[in-house]
Amino acid sequence: MKAHYLFPILAILISCNSPLSPIPRESEPTKSTQSEYALVIHGGAGTILKKNMTAELEQAYTAKMNEALDLGEGILNQGGTSQAAVVAVIQLLENSPLFNAGKGAVFTNQGTNEMDASIMDGKTLNAGAVGGVTNIKNPITAALAVMEHSDHVFMVGKGAEEFAKLQSCQTVDPSYFRTDRRWNSLQRIKEKEATEAKKNLTELSESKHGTVGAVALDKAGNITAGTSTGGMTNKRYNRVGDSPIIGAGTYADNETCGVSCTGHGEYFIRYAVAYDVSAAMRHGGKDLISASQDVIHGRMKHAGGTGGLIALDKKGNISMPFNTAGMYRGYVTDNERVVKIYGD
Repeated sequence: MKAHYLFPILAILISCNSPLSPIPRESEPTKSTQSEYALVIHGGAGTILKKNMTAELEQAYTAKMNEALDLGEGILNQGGTSQAAVVAVIQLLENSPLFNAGKGAVFTNQGTNEMDASIMDGKTLNAGAVGGVTNIKNPITAALAVMEHSDHVFMVGKGAEEFAKLQSCQTVDPSYFRTDRRWNSLQRIKEKEATEAKKNLTELSESKHGTVGAVALDKAGNITAGTSTGGMTNKRYNRVGDSPIIGAGTYADNETCGVSCTGHGEYFIRYAVAYDVSAAMRHGGKDLISASQDVIHGRMKHAGGTGGLIALDKKGNISMPFNTAGMYRGYVTDNERVVKIYGD
């Protein structure tokens, strides 16, 4: 049996500040009874404003989020595992150019696409992650392969790609990930760099933090969490954010909760956000909603960290806090479904 890694010892120290305007706390769903199953998903958080969204694009995002919920709910409702639901949902989102993961991954400064993903099993605390992969069609499948077929938790770069290929994960030519939308975003940022060379790198990045994630509770009471991303537009030096780091961007424990994060990864790493929610429940006696709200609207926001998270606990309670203008998010249980985009 592979070793259980309860907490990652990894820090990436990149100093940057981004001022925040006050964002009201979103009202959270509450439940008094046990849900048979539950699934919560996100497609990234950031400056997502209705005034900047066309009706067609809003419909496209809403439809894809509902499609993902349909897929995951179908698996869970028929007794499938939370792991199967999370992997299937994230694959679907990775295949869409709407989101910054898989097909929609953003470009690095060098004009390449480098993707990260992770998954964690709340029953066993086993986990798997990959970072900086360039030719794996669905990075979440590579993270799953690491969890299921190796003694390790985290593989990166060419080694991760070689391992994924040996495990029959589908590979593609890197040109598969090229989209005009993401390429044009890189060019706009490079133009700004040329005229505003002294600006902080983060200030020149896209205002939207694109990541996809899913957390599921199955009928057997098991929780799985997963996250996948293309990272930060114009990133350099093989930068890796929080998404593949267990305890920062992803965490799951049947006794507490499952969490997937999205936002400015450096802050999520420094504050070990995903694990912090679980720890506040286990050691601080907090419920899911207060634990997740406190870290996103408290420590993270006060430090200048922008983003959000999705989480659920063993009863199927859902939390989706964010301190940005919007977050693509939604959830479904055996008796309720919600899909939202803006900070309403």
